Amino acid sequence: MTSRRRASKVELASAAWRLWLDVVFSQQGHFLSLAQEFGLNPGSIKLLLSFNPDQPAPMYTLAEQMRCDASLVTWLVDRLEERGLVERQPSTTDRRIKRVVLTREGLDFRKRFEARLYEPPAAFKTLSNEDLEGLTTTLRKVRAAQKPR
Repeated sequence: MTSRRRASKVELASAAWRLWLDVVFSQQGHFLSLAQEFGLNPGSIKLLLSFNPDQPAPMYTLAEQMRCDASLVTWLVDRLEERGLVERQPSTTDRRIKRVVLTREGLDFRKRFEARLYEPPAAFKTLSNEDLEGLTTTLRKVRAAQKPR
């Protein structure tokens, strides 16, 4: 009888990460289709979802959050502003800085988009309640273990 070598923590973490990425990447089409259905490009949707409605954000902060060039954020904000979803406001402390805020229409749009985005795919509905509870618990642990950006 041969004994099987137990996988190391790194090997197990790597296998779990690979599976998780497979699941997430398989759902990219869902996000892209929703963005198209709602009439925005994926970058604009990502930016819209990143806003804290209670804290207007300066353009440079949005660029840091998106990890992209400020000119891209300007372009994305232009698209959102054209749709009436955000507006630029001058900073109360520095006139050179423009803060971006969600409009009431932007908040409503985001709620509608999130409701559709967070509808679970069919594969999740095939899992038992016990499996879903376990998956949720595990993902909460992963999220808690992440270092803040």
